[in-house]
Amino acid sequence: MSRPASGVLERRGYHHGNLREALVAAGRDLIAERGPAGFTLVEAARRAGVSPAAPYRHFKDRDALVAEISRRGFEEFAGRLAKAWGSAGADRHAAFARMGEAYLAFARDEPGSYAAMFTPGPAAAAPDPGPAADSAFAALESAVTRIAGQDPNDGLRGLAFQVWALSHGIATLTAAGYFRPPDSRITPEDVLRAGVAALIAGAQSARTQARAKPALRRKPPRRRTTS
Repeated sequence: MSRPASGVLERRGYHHGNLREALVAAGRDLIAERGPAGFTLVEAARRAGVSPAAPYRHFKDRDALVAEISRRGFEEFAGRLAKAWGSAGADRHAAFARMGEAYLAFARDEPGSYAAMFTPGPAAAAPDPGPAADSAFAALESAVTRIAGQDPNDGLRGLAFQVWALSHGIATLTAAGYFRPPDSRITPEDVLRAGVAALIAGAQSARTQARAKPALRRKPPRRRTTS
């Protein structure tokens, strides 16, 4: 079957509302191959099979396309984390382990979206993740609170950031190919479980020690005696 001319694809995609989706899909593929800054909007148009001018109906530039991919990525990411937490019922530790597995699976399955979500660079150029990213972190923070303790004053937000940083680091190392022979028996999931367990155990130990430490009592001043 012969491929329609790009103009036909452009009109058909735009008329049926598919042009935006085609560009997002093309952008995800290009980001996975080259990184968020490794392509142009014209290349995304070519990958989507439309004219170079067509993308500007939906995106003012490449950064706008990357921002849209980032937003959608965080929405799916948050949904996966929430689903993983709810899949284990009352077993909180099993649910938390599944959240970690879901984190790594998303980074592995959606490399284009994941790279767009965590694009480094100047604040003015970086995409604003918005409420979707807040929702993803809120799911993680809630899970950490359920696992490590209920007191909001125990610094659990900082612990949630530590868990996120560890998860992101392992996902990045996995994408770079570091979990392979001769260390094939060391899996990203095992490393994440052990690392998170150590972080939570350390936080719980520090909290227990802080609560057990007796308060220092100030001794009253000694009265002087006159002879």
